[in-house]
Amino acid sequence: MLTIHNRHFLKDGQPFFYLGDTAWLLFSKLTEEEIHVYLRNRALKGFTVIQTTLVHFRDYASPAGDRPLTDNDFSRPDAASPYWDLVERTVRKARELNLVMALLPCWGSFARDGSLNPDSARIYGEFLARRLGAFENVLWLLGGDVRGSDAPETFDALGNTLREKTRQLIGFHPFGRCSSSQWFCGKPWLDFHMFQSGHRDRTQRTLGAWDDNAVASEEWMGEENYLYVFRDFERDKLPTLDGEPSYEEIPHGLHDSTQPYWTDREVRRYAWWSCLAGAAGFTYGHNAIMQFWTGKGRGDFGVRQLWDTALHAPGSFQMIHLRRLLEAMDWTEGRNAQELLLDDSGEGDDRNLCFLTPRGLLVYSFTGKPFGLSLKDLPFSPTAAWYSPRMGGLSPFALPDGLFQPPADRESRREDMVLVLLDKKTAADTESRILGI
Repeated sequence: MLTIHNRHFLKDGQPFFYLGDTAWLLFSKLTEEEIHVYLRNRALKGFTVIQTTLVHFRDYASPAGDRPLTDNDFSRPDAASPYWDLVERTVRKARELNLVMALLPCWGSFARDGSLNPDSARIYGEFLARRLGAFENVLWLLGGDVRGSDAPETFDALGNTLREKTRQLIGFHPFGRCSSSQWFCGKPWLDFHMFQSGHRDRTQRTLGAWDDNAVASEEWMGEENYLYVFRDFERDKLPTLDGEPSYEEIPHGLHDSTQPYWTDREVRRYAWWSCLAGAAGFTYGHNAIMQFWTGKGRGDFGVRQLWDTALHAPGSFQMIHLRRLLEAMDWTEGRNAQELLLDDSGEGDDRNLCFLTPRGLLVYSFTGKPFGLSLKDLPFSPTAAWYSPRMGGLSPFALPDGLFQPPADRESRREDMVLVLLDKKTAADTESRILGI
């Protein structure tokens, strides 16, 4: 059973790292056999959570044509439909693979247009609780790319119903460049916060598109997703995480395929920045996977790979390095420690994030520029190594007299690197944990 302890998740009483993958259209695009292939792929890569939607658009159906609702009416879920049997079998398969299913009851557009309203939300929530409320590997994500202010009574009704009928955790997936902390702090149904740092680069504050943020309270963070973590911690004591950063292989700004596409390198930056700020986990996404592009029909957001090719995208292999290092370092007992950087004024990509745990100190450098640390203020005597977010592994070196200089390859190209300073007293054990030996 998943629970919350301070700013982190527990599973059966042990620390649980929320490493999510984005699979919004799973039930409408994949056969059951393909679902099993996808789940096994993600489990073997170290993912722990799958985020998917139960009803994503009108006339939603499985590839076999089975529908979850009668006449698209949330007050009339079709309990006899084979669709729900498929959902249950998928949750059971995920449980076998030690995966948690983060289920969106429906996409947020239904609440915004009133198709899901307080009355139907209570009926639908009771149905979901009866059907899926006993599964310990299920948590709920309300919302779905929507502001909480668009339908607060509906979200309260659904959240309160699920809280009353189940023991499962509940979060809220918000609109781009927003956080659930903007609307739901103190709500009895909410267990953790989620923000969506989104798909725009620093130049794309306003695009004249449907997903512009025109509300004054929605501050512009640019690409600096760690700022959402800091802000959420100022607002509330709940865990928080980035539930939708820029997806791998999606255009900057989402809408224009002539723009550059986000790569695994930027995805790593979002992951490490947010987690070393103190987030309880991170959700990876790939453009082709989140919509399970099969090459048939209309692909969205400039998608240019098939989903079964995108299964092997480099970013999906790299997320385990984040989880492995943080778990080995007992990250749930750690905190952001920017004060240990001699110069914390870096802007944009030059900003380093620093995280202190009982086992040592981590500093993430995206650009590979030299940086200094206040070693005299460390509460332990350190050993030093570099850790590659792209490849994993530890590369020890002697502590420098001056600045720390992340290594470059033979062509002098800088890669993102993590400085790992371990407490000498526990270094051997921590190194074994990091390497899994």
